Amino acid sequence: MPTDFETLSIMKITEALFSGSSTRISEKPKQKFPEFAFIGRSNVGKSSLINMLCRNKKLAMTSSKPGKTRLVNHFLINRQWYLVDLPGYGYAKMSATGKQKLEQVIRNYINLSQEMVMLFVLIDSRHDLTTVDMEFLFELGQSRIPFAIIFTKGDKLGPNALATQTDRIKNQILEHWEELPPTFISSSETGLGREEILSYIESVLADLEQQQQNL
Repeated sequence: MPTDFETLSIMKITEALFSGSSTRISEKPKQKFPEFAFIGRSNVGKSSLINMLCRNKKLAMTSSKPGKTRLVNHFLINRQWYLVDLPGYGYAKMSATGKQKLEQVIRNYINLSQEMVMLFVLIDSRHDLTTVDMEFLFELGQSRIPFAIIFTKGDKLGPNALATQTDRIKNQILEHWEELPPTFISSSETGLGREEILSYIESVLADLEQQQQNL
C-alpha cells in the first residue's frame, strides 16, 4: 500500500448512504465498490469514529452499552466506496451461542469479502493490548488480511501520556511482527486523525485505480 498518503489532498465526504445490513457475504449490497471495514473490541468507540469521519452523528448507531452492533452494516460513501461497520469482538457479556454467531458473522465477512481492501482495527489508546486483541491480530496475520490500526479516544490522555502509551502498544505488536501496519491516533470528540485516515483511504483508492489501469 502507498506510504505517501500525507501528501494527498483531504478527501471530502459529500454523501454517506446506508446501503444495508447483513450476516453473510451473500447478503451484501449487490453494487460492488472497494470496502474499508472498521472493527474493534466492544465499546472501543467504533460507531462514534465512523460518525466523526462522515461528520454525521446519526450515521452509525452509538451506545454506551457494548455489543450494540450485531450486523455488518454498509455505508456507501460518495458513491465510490463502502465504509463497513463490523460487530465488535471480545464482548464478554454474551452467551456462548451468541458469541459464536457473532464470530461467524465477522469471519464470514473478513475472510470472504473480495471487495474489502483494508480492515481498520480500533484499539483504545488508554490501555495495553489484551490477549483477545493479540489473538485477533494474529488471525489477521495468518490469513494475510491487510489491516491498519486506529488508536481511539486520543483526547483522553495528555500528549506525553498518549505518546508513551501508543508507543507501548506498538512495541507489543513489534514483539511478534517485523514491522508495524499503518497506525493513526483519533478522537471522535475533537476530530483528531480524521484528515490522516481519510487521506490514507484516498491513497489506497488511488493505488487501486492505478492497478486497474495497468491491467
